[in-house]
Amino acid sequence: MERKLVLKKDILAALKEAGVRPGQDIMVHTSLSSLGFVCGGPQIIIEALLETVGETGTIMMPTQSWKNLDPSSGVHWEEPEEWWQVIRDNWPAYDKWITPTNTMGATAEMFRRWPGTIRSDHPARSVAANGAHAGYLTENHDLSNIFGEGSPIGKLYELDGYVLLIGVGYDKNTSLHLADVRADYPGKHFVKESSAVLINGQRVWKTYRTLYVDGEDFNKIGAAFEESRPISKVPLGNGMITFMRQRELVDFAVEWIQENRKEGKQN
Repeated sequence: MERKLVLKKDILAALKEAGVRPGQDIMVHTSLSSLGFVCGGPQIIIEALLETVGETGTIMMPTQSWKNLDPSSGVHWEEPEEWWQVIRDNWPAYDKWITPTNTMGATAEMFRRWPGTIRSDHPARSVAANGAHAGYLTENHDLSNIFGEGSPIGKLYELDGYVLLIGVGYDKNTSLHLADVRADYPGKHFVKESSAVLINGQRVWKTYRTLYVDGEDFNKIGAAFEESRPISKVPLGNGMITFMRQRELVDFAVEWIQENRKEGKQN
């Protein structure tokens, strides 16, 4: 496939065609590489998003730093097991102003440091937001409540927000984790996770309990969702923009999960 050139005006036009409007609150997932040559890189993606939703809207992105989890969970698969305790003892505590994202992409990494952006306090599963509801969406991101009611994803549902996929599929669609929380399915269970955090200025290796999710069927959910109703899809460069109401997606996914996850997996 011939690599295409993407300019800021192309992004603005695609967002408008997809239905992005001033005042909307939107969770955004991006992959620059899937679009072709984006002239200006992540900067013009962020500028176009913020300009389109305006001062009354909000843009939110995942800024996860999941390397700050226990090595036994597989996040340091490239390191020998005899190093695991050393990693637990020495991994830097999460600092929302400093800690980099892990495999979230160049756009999310730039966005977390964008003027006016606020990042949540979860040491491994943070989000960042910029705009009218940024403070509300990011505050009180509890260790154990990563994706549930009262989490940033749950608050976006309360606000009747949207999800925007730019060059990525539903396997990157964090909002589906809220459906995981709400649905009943075989094998649903909780696990213990641990992360380095700051408590009263001191580094602590903190263990907490949270719902186990893996998202391996998220692309199947997305395909079924798009078959069930018209979804706004607009080409952008070599990729595609997909835009949807988060409530419609989550409500559909809860029913899909309860009907289709017949055998639960234990990790």
